[in-house]
Amino acid sequence: MRFEGWGGDWDGRVAVFGLSSSGFSAADTLIELGSKVRVFAKTAEENYRELLDVIGGELVADDEDTESFDDFDPELVVTSPGFSPSHPLIAHAISKEIPIWTDIDLAWRLRDKQPGAKWITVTGTNGKTTTVELITHILQTAGKKAVACGNIGNPILNPLREPVEFDFLVVELSSFQLHYLSELSPVSSAFLNIADDHIDWHGDFESYLSAKSKIYENTQVAAIYNAEDKNTERALENAEVIEGCRAIGFSLATPAVSMVGYVEDVLADRAFLADRAHNALEIATHEQISQIAPISVHLLQNVAAAAAVTRSVDVEPAFIRDAILSFSPSAHRNQYLGEKSGVRFINDSKATNAHAALAALASLERVVWIAGGDFKGVDPTDLVSKIASQLKSVVLIGKDQSALSQALDIHASDVEVVSVADQADVMQAAVEKAFELAEIGDTVLLSPAAASFDQFDSYQHRGEMFIRAFERLEGN
Repeated sequence: MRFEGWGGDWDGRVAVFGLSSSGFSAADTLIELGSKVRVFAKTAEENYRELLDVIGGELVADDEDTESFDDFDPELVVTSPGFSPSHPLIAHAISKEIPIWTDIDLAWRLRDKQPGAKWITVTGTNGKTTTVELITHILQTAGKKAVACGNIGNPILNPLREPVEFDFLVVELSSFQLHYLSELSPVSSAFLNIADDHIDWHGDFESYLSAKSKIYENTQVAAIYNAEDKNTERALENAEVIEGCRAIGFSLATPAVSMVGYVEDVLADRAFLADRAHNALEIATHEQISQIAPISVHLLQNVAAAAAVTRSVDVEPAFIRDAILSFSPSAHRNQYLGEKSGVRFINDSKATNAHAALAALASLERVVWIAGGDFKGVDPTDLVSKIASQLKSVVLIGKDQSALSQALDIHASDVEVVSVADQADVMQAAVEKAFELAEIGDTVLLSPAAASFDQFDSYQHRGEMFIRAFERLEGN
């Protein structure tokens, strides 16, 4: 392929699949580079349609139109992550042996646009957005020009083309992006955890794990794994990294050599100091970490992972501690909204799988749980069996409630379950019913354990509707 480098020859035909933010950024970039671009998208926001027309791109409003694809005869495909390997256009492109990239692959081949920027990559079933945001905040606190991008909602091609000369691109990578990834060499990479998710997209757990494991390939300085998740360690053992790259673990326990972990209530580094065999560096205490959110297993793991990553690029512990004290995580992840008549409300709409919901429920008792949606081929039975004793009642949302209803019947038969799926404003109805079921001291938790697209535009939309419904409730 001749497609390489910002100053390279991009005068060819490129098909772009999808017209979301990442799809549009890919089309915009390619057109700026001189490519002829045809976008295949069944649905797209009107502003993206209009902008695509303005910049000279062509839109085919059908994402299964193989005839238009063949007529265009593309030399390259850049796909949005939503297009699975079984999608008709993906399968068609594969049959024609046309290279398939995502915007991540495209950005890597254009990295000379930001020649001074080192890439840090992060993946995991849960916690990757919080960890990416915290890594970025730590780097900024240390005086570095860093930006969070990728799957986090800021397409990587946007900061790549900014006039700012970044020191670091902190890239959140989903399993979808990693599945298609062909070439990348980050300075440091982190694989936080893995649990059943996106089985409908990948086909089975091993394929999902295989995609996630690509995060470590060609890592230069430090490959960060979760000492409490053997799958992340196994992935690292099988990875081809650059010679000299170190394996660094993060743990909730006392850290061994080449690990970051906790000595009682102190986060300590035994990886990035000369005398690590006998000493450790104090980074932060539980009390300081609790300024981010109430202490939980997943918060401690995310902070330890972020500390390991930033220590690997020579950030001093004092900057990490200062950043922890001033960090505010994004909305929709264990977001405490307040109380109404003695009942606490927590927005955890970002919990789009069982693993994330379990993290939210882990430290709570007497929960009125608002749950349901698209389970993406994952059975929620195991989750329900683990949290049944913490449930006071359950309010079901989601168009197909059969799997969750059956799991509750088996493992939480004494818990009152109410469905609000048929309501016009499903979230308002869910919040009002949950408030009615709750008593003083209870917690109403939106932690759906499922994707949102069956009833909402996104998990953000679902969370915003929860916040709005909470604000409408009477009570102080």
